[in-house]
Amino acid sequence: MSAIITEYVTTLSPRARGQIRGVARLDITGHGSVLLTEAGAATGDGPADVVLSASDAVFRAILSGEQNPIMAYMSGKLKVEGNVQRALKVSSILTDG
Repeated sequence: MSAIITEYVTTLSPRARGQIRGVARLDITGHGSVLLTEAGAATGDGPADVVLSASDAVFRAILSGEQNPIMAYMSGKLKVEGNVQRALKVSSILTDG
């Protein structure tokens, strides 16, 4: 597991805990994946209800508040597969720093 993925798990686990129904997956291009569940965040690339894919730079910009996740999606920087409502919930968790 890369240090980058470990950092995402550490940052997102408390944000996701108790906030998500089902499974969301963040695919960080070139680094790996993080699964978000009601229990928190963990490494893994298993099946998910919604998948958000972007580069590390885009996810870091979203987490820091420099990038609006909806604008990232509209500009093609962030790709979403699956339930759009869940994607919105995940984006609110990402931006809730």
